[in-house]
Amino acid sequence: MSAAPPLDFRNVNSLWAGVLVETLVRCGVRCAAVSPGSRSTPLTLALARQPRIEAIPVLDERSAAFFALGHAKRTRAPVALVCTSGTAAANYLPAIVEAHETGVPLVVITADRPPELRACASGQTIDQQKIYGGAVSFYHELALPEASESALRYLRQTIAHAVQATLWPRAGAVHLNAPFRDPLPPIDDGGVAQNAVRGIDWEKFFAQLQPVSPEAWETVSRLPRLTPEVHGLIVAGPQNSLPAENFAALVAEIATKLGWPVATDGLSPLRNFGARVPHLVTTADTILREAGAAERLAPEVVLCLGGWPTSKVLRGWIEASDARIFLCSAHPANRDALHGRTQHFAGLAALAQLAPIATEPNGYQRLWASFERKARAALDTRLGAMTELFEGRAAWLLGQHLPADTPLFVANSMPVRDVEYFWPPNDRRAQPFVNRGANGIDGTLSSALGVAHGAERPAVLLTGDLALLHDANGFLARPKMRGSLTIVLVNNRGGGIFEHLPVAQFDPPFEEFFATPQEVDFARLCAAHGVEHVPVRDWAHFTTLISTLPAAGIRVLELRTDRKRDAATRKRFFAEVAASLA
Repeated sequence: MSAAPPLDFRNVNSLWAGVLVETLVRCGVRCAAVSPGSRSTPLTLALARQPRIEAIPVLDERSAAFFALGHAKRTRAPVALVCTSGTAAANYLPAIVEAHETGVPLVVITADRPPELRACASGQTIDQQKIYGGAVSFYHELALPEASESALRYLRQTIAHAVQATLWPRAGAVHLNAPFRDPLPPIDDGGVAQNAVRGIDWEKFFAQLQPVSPEAWETVSRLPRLTPEVHGLIVAGPQNSLPAENFAALVAEIATKLGWPVATDGLSPLRNFGARVPHLVTTADTILREAGAAERLAPEVVLCLGGWPTSKVLRGWIEASDARIFLCSAHPANRDALHGRTQHFAGLAALAQLAPIATEPNGYQRLWASFERKARAALDTRLGAMTELFEGRAAWLLGQHLPADTPLFVANSMPVRDVEYFWPPNDRRAQPFVNRGANGIDGTLSSALGVAHGAERPAVLLTGDLALLHDANGFLARPKMRGSLTIVLVNNRGGGIFEHLPVAQFDPPFEEFFATPQEVDFARLCAAHGVEHVPVRDWAHFTTLISTLPAAGIRVLELRTDRKRDAATRKRFFAEVAASLA
């Protein structure tokens, strides 16, 4: 870079914050979500005047954190978060937990009072030391700002290390606590700060800083020996470490060489590259509900790529099989909640280097293919004949009619399950995103807005009513969002997932305390935020709306459904399809 860094020498705080932000930029940070506050003034002003970083103001810190999370999921590059002191920092915790669980790079910078103003009832002050506990991979409290070359070198090295720690040895969040003394605005100190650093060659000072690529750190350990002779199953769950197309190409190569079937989660990109990935199974959850099929298909070896699948039925079947499990994940921690005979290793790309060992599909793969054809045909026939507004049919139609390459964010609870149950194989290359680390509904809207922001193509969010309402403040980011987000709102007036749990039998208090019915007028909510609201009339109308997405702005397509009727419909579908496989 030949341009002089945009540093502000008016006082020590403005210089310190400028060096911090310039280091972020040199290390590859290109976006920051900033919430308003006084103590963070030096950082906010430095971000606002830095031309190579997009600083986005977001009022609500929780929404800001999930916006940053969603944007980092899509770009796979670290995004910065900046807030003031006090409880502002506490609002970041849910998103940081999600970032830790799913490996999303965030640089969290919380402004703070200086040490002499802590633990003395000074306003807007709490204990921010290690406030995020083990949910961050690196924590450091920065020194108080100082205008000296040695102090600024310390700052540069610490920020560079923090950015690297968001990506290696595993992606996640880091936390920097940044104390500042007054004056917080850039009030001119009469040249004191500038004179103190007059001899520094600033271009040379920043010259060696480079962005870190997560691929550069990939390692391979304990690479398993895999053969086509065994009853081997590839399970592809959600993953965010590789671009969707690259992941599909790697899995296709592995599946071809092994000749193994590929049971793909609805949140895996593989269902959207159906023509490219051989031996694809999209109905495992339905197939394995039939006891005879589950017994005949028992695996000897399972190769899990990415995270474990959404399907409780599939996970339980693998657990009961006592199969040997090879778990390929970029996360170094124990990721096997099944507690199987599991060998964990990194290096998905290395698997593609296997020599071709399968000449043709074996009997195990052919058996899976037979069940897949029957189950898929039975599901598609039933869904195709439906006229009532059934929640599962929305996911089925999205899989068939979304424009190519659509970024798709899926809310937790029933939407992820309907995608798992009903999303059809296709070759439309949709890119799924989801917060499946902690599996919560926190920050659903804000995460989707982060995915949509700056994306090349219009994005879609599939969500239930409670997940959207839980993060309604996310709409406050609308004026700053660059891009398009269509929200498919399944409004069943409550928590539909609880209708499938044993507690549904206990009413009262089920309806009031678990289903938590709501009476929100979403048209008015949207109008208050300047968001377009479209009530879906029927399936033909819905198909038209999702087939062509607007180029910019936020649009809500409200699909009103019957929570209890749809729960009964799912159960009937599963029973009918299972019977057809017996």
